[in-house]
Amino acid sequence: MSEVVTKAVAALSQKIDSFDSTAKFVIKDEGAIMIDEAGVREGDDEADVTLTATREVFEGIMNGDVNPATAFMTGKLKIDGSMGVAMQLGQKLS
Repeated sequence: MSEVVTKAVAALSQKIDSFDSTAKFVIKDEGAIMIDEAGVREGDDEADVTLTATREVFEGIMNGDVNPATAFMTGKLKIDGSMGVAMQLGQKLS
């Protein structure tokens, strides 16, 4: 697991205490993070929604410098799967 993914798991764990669906963050060239009812962990399993971004965009979303909706609309954040689950996740991150 990359250091970026390790730090991302720790940061997401502080923001998300429970999540009823399954989401996956793919950080390009670093790895993937799973978010589900069991919590946040490194992993690349099937998910209801997969969000893909560069490390810079992901870090910006995490620290509040990047608006996830704007990142999506400008093509910096790719969402594959349930838009409803993506929106639930966005609410947890804000």
